[in-house]
Amino acid sequence: MPGPRRRPEPAEGGSRWSLSPAVTAAAIVAAVCLVAAFVMSRLELVLVAAPLLLTAVIGWSSRPDAAATRASVVIGGDDPDGRVRVDAVAEADGRVDGVHLRIRRSDREPEDALVTPASARRLHFRVAASHSGPQRILSIAARGIGPDAAWVGDPGSPAVAERVVRPKPQMVRSLPLPVRLLGLTGGHVSTRPGDGGEFRDIDRFRPGDRLRRIDWKATARLAQRPGELYVRRTTATSDAAIQLVVDARDDVPGAVAGWAAPYPRPGATSLDLAREAAVSLADAYAGVSDRVGFDDLSDARRALPPRAGVRHLSRVLRAVELTTAHGAATERARAPRLAQGAVVLVMSTFLDDQATRLALTWRAAGHRVIVVDVLPPRSVDELPARERLALRVVDLERRLRLDRLRASGAELLVWSSPDRDAVLRRLATPRRRR
Repeated sequence: MPGPRRRPEPAEGGSRWSLSPAVTAAAIVAAVCLVAAFVMSRLELVLVAAPLLLTAVIGWSSRPDAAATRASVVIGGDDPDGRVRVDAVAEADGRVDGVHLRIRRSDREPEDALVTPASARRLHFRVAASHSGPQRILSIAARGIGPDAAWVGDPGSPAVAERVVRPKPQMVRSLPLPVRLLGLTGGHVSTRPGDGGEFRDIDRFRPGDRLRRIDWKATARLAQRPGELYVRRTTATSDAAIQLVVDARDDVPGAVAGWAAPYPRPGATSLDLAREAAVSLADAYAGVSDRVGFDDLSDARRALPPRAGVRHLSRVLRAVELTTAHGAATERARAPRLAQGAVVLVMSTFLDDQATRLALTWRAAGHRVIVVDVLPPRSVDELPARERLALRVVDLERRLRLDRLRASGAELLVWSSPDRDAVLRRLATPRRRR
């Protein structure tokens, strides 16, 4: 969800002019031609050197006085097709014939553009925000081009337009619950007697039972002696503790060739699917008054304990939105502590052992663990034969990790699978305690 719109301070820089390589080359070629003309007594070489030398002298004398460049960007709004409108301004001081722009957008590789100073003051972009989470929508750096391109300024600091894109939640109709509900109140029917739930049985009146629970028809039918009363007992309602664990230590796209690419490719990445899954599950569980917590395996400081309420749900959703890949596989010294009887949903690609190790630890502690595979459907079209062989090794190691998890009693949910709803219905079926 975008924050309030504000205009950032212009990014300044480029306080020094540098001589164009073309002017330097012209001066060098002219000097070589003059030396050759003197040594070889060839007049035609002087005719070649004269215009080059004149060009170098004129270029040297046309050095602009100032070299400062400024760039600023501001997000103008959203188009109906989901693209983000960005307005940019680039200015250069002194006598300049053009402005060189280095443009980086979130949906494509960097671009270079050469525009006139007048056009640089009115730049408009439409950028597709194809990913969720913190996004650098556009950054632009500018430098001045002097008269006749004889001098070029140093590029200034890039101006950046950033936005946090909220993942779109998906409808989740079936929710897996703990084997035993330990909460004191909530929207789920538990097995212990109490108030608020469904009819359980009819039993003799005991001290502490409420008088309004006396079932006079059952008393008339079942009482064996005077004064014996029977009451209707119901089951208590309870809530569940849910812990959402996101493995944000890596972020890989579906195209395997782009796993090591320096620029993002179009299409959903593993972290996009993890954010979508976390937001969808958090909304669904909070909608039935369950307690929802959050943990990021890449940063232990971002953990939120399971709690209920609208304000806490907003904190969880905001934490999910701000989740971004850190690029370092940090190891946890110990598994995070969880609420008693909590359901743990681990969202990871399972390309390494840490998420697997933590899930096995939680499973050994008695928690119900559901591993959510967020690796996107893969494409190997651009991979050479050698890298396809390496991918088969990675796939085998990953399959072995998932097999270990299933053997321990953990359950698997592939978030990008078309059978996701059917798997969720099966996981939501009441289970016997093991």
